[in-house]
Amino acid sequence: MKILHAIASVNPAYGGPIEHVMQIARVHRSHGNSVEIVSLDSPSDPWVADCKVRCHAVGPGLGKYRYTPRLISWLEAHVSTFDVVIVNGIWNYISFGVWLALRGSTVPYFVFAHGMLDPYFRRQYPLKHLKKCLYWPWAEYNVLRNAKAVFFTSEEEMLLARQSFWPYHCNEYLVNYGTGSASGDAEQQREAFLTRFPHLRGKRSLLFLGRVHEKKGIDLTLKGLAQCIAETPISRTTDVHLIIAGANDNKHAAEIKALAKKLGLEDRITWTGMLSGDLKWGAFHASDAFVLNSHQENFGIAVVEALSAGLPTLITNKINIWREIEQAHAGFVDRDDTAGAARLLNRWLTAPHDEWADMRIRARDCFNSRFHVGATLQCLENAFATYGIEYEATRRADLLPSNA
Repeated sequence: MKILHAIASVNPAYGGPIEHVMQIARVHRSHGNSVEIVSLDSPSDPWVADCKVRCHAVGPGLGKYRYTPRLISWLEAHVSTFDVVIVNGIWNYISFGVWLALRGSTVPYFVFAHGMLDPYFRRQYPLKHLKKCLYWPWAEYNVLRNAKAVFFTSEEEMLLARQSFWPYHCNEYLVNYGTGSASGDAEQQREAFLTRFPHLRGKRSLLFLGRVHEKKGIDLTLKGLAQCIAETPISRTTDVHLIIAGANDNKHAAEIKALAKKLGLEDRITWTGMLSGDLKWGAFHASDAFVLNSHQENFGIAVVEALSAGLPTLITNKINIWREIEQAHAGFVDRDDTAGAARLLNRWLTAPHDEWADMRIRARDCFNSRFHVGATLQCLENAFATYGIEYEATRRADLLPSNA
């Protein structure tokens, strides 16, 4: 089977969606299927050359919407060679372009909404939402309505999606979303990370890994940490350190750094920049807990990666998989406010060592039972069968990935 993933960019800095595409492509290939990508990147972008899946970059797209006429012409010329198209994300030209190009095609397409229909964005960005309301009836509504199905990664995401726009109609389909597990030698990865950041040896480290964006609630983490330090005996907090792993050259990162200075936390924070490969996994293995006080998270790839590395999570109930993590006792959950962030940290600080060791085991068990990428593959196969798409693995040497 030949599968085409359509996505705005293969730049790993954009986080979850492209990481999932990489992981599911690896599993598809292991089953003998072919996976390629079409993106709105420029062919000269370095992340295109580094992409481990064959990527057809048809950009550069213009502006935030990333319009390029080359998308439709490329799809019209090549889409007939694929069995199915999977669109990753909406609100940029990749989804609308696929709809325009495939309206008269026999090739079916599906859409992963990736949380982009969450009413959080309506509340947080009312002016942007107004513009989207004007755009919705003639663009994204048609994209979703004409898709074979729209994939949602949790029932909560699906229910929330119904609240944001009218009219709303699509074939909703729940997919067990997942990612690849931690791989490699954990101790070597931990040592590689600590060799790069030697001042973290002996620290009780909290890890944030992801985009430094206002919805991620990093400010809540800092305020909660400052409150804990002020209210907790010094002996309990003297070795507590926060690792922020993500690109830190944007406006919000500057705001977070200013807040850290104001709260007197500068010496307790390490900014690593974006991590990948062994250094990324080393950060998970070198930390004591993963923290994400997010205001909205459809899934949270980094949360699930933490679980796969046996790292318990401190998260909010605005992350759509919070129920699964709480039920598995693989971490703590609270509200997305300063009081909630402080309670999460206090629960972590006061948890007995034996309880935390058990929670590490439960974190790995939670990942293996609920969030492994293999579960996603099975769901996709079921979806294809449900909508009459013949799923047959092929094994041909010429389907091995390369860049184009």
